[in-house]
Amino acid sequence: MNRRTLLGGLFAAASVPALAACSSGITSLDGGGSAGGGGGSSKDGVTIGTANFTENQVLGFLYAAVLEAAGVKTKVRPNLGTREILIPALKGGDIDLLPEYQGALLHYLSPKAEATEEGEMQNALAMALPVGLQVLPYGMAEDSDAFVVTQETADKYGLSSLADLKKENGKLVIGAAPEVKKREVGAVGLKDVYGVEFKEFKSLDSSGPLVKGALKKGDVDVANLFTTDTDIVANKWVVLTDPKNLIPGQHIVPLIADRKADSTVRKALAELGNVLTTADLTELNRQVDKDKKDPEDVANAYAKEKGLTK
Repeated sequence: MNRRTLLGGLFAAASVPALAACSSGITSLDGGGSAGGGGGSSKDGVTIGTANFTENQVLGFLYAAVLEAAGVKTKVRPNLGTREILIPALKGGDIDLLPEYQGALLHYLSPKAEATEEGEMQNALAMALPVGLQVLPYGMAEDSDAFVVTQETADKYGLSSLADLKKENGKLVIGAAPEVKKREVGAVGLKDVYGVEFKEFKSLDSSGPLVKGALKKGDVDVANLFTTDTDIVANKWVVLTDPKNLIPGQHIVPLIADRKADSTVRKALAELGNVLTTADLTELNRQVDKDKKDPEDVANAYAKEKGLTK
């Protein structure tokens, strides 16, 4: 199915202006990445889009839960695809808000960006974002990319870091979502920063059943997963270290259109950001992936448990 067709009929939605200081985020970005930040209104509702993996869907429903509790009507469009689809949809008005990741978003917008500290990345994002979009305060929770091998593969080739992969150039197969082949935090960066060249790139999914199944069966030697994926610990897989800091920090950050950025939305999302931890996010992922619970049910239960909703 062409994912772009999923975006055609999305209704316009809502966002929010800047908030006073919050312990986990940068709050001085009134204008975000746009020339005329602020001045939006969420009174007609907010449409929230999510990427096509479990965690982002959970985050989208968490955003909806706290916004609804604040009196904002919401609509969630989950599983729409990658940034290549989501960012144009946000700019074009098909969606109004989406959960993002600081470092990954920055490298998407500015592939050669060198900022790695959270505050620096937030400021860099403000400069790199297209007119009409802004980032709100980032939260405590963080989820980074990880390049993972089985213990057997680590032992066989003596792998403990990304730098070690160069020793086996032309021998190993990597599995990841298709877009990782062309991303700096992916095959491009692994070659540029570490000199790594793979025998083959297999296009699979984002820390999902396809790539993890391929790693288990030995169809790929290296898999691109997320650090909040509970299968890493459960299977005793080895996360290769990153001595040259190819992978930037990845605090969760709301990306929103100026047209919806009002104080109601800002306050609700900042409250969530100050409550949700990396450990919480990992557990929510587990409930969906392992316990087979519905992402919306998991998000709503968490929001209620933490007093974010009634």
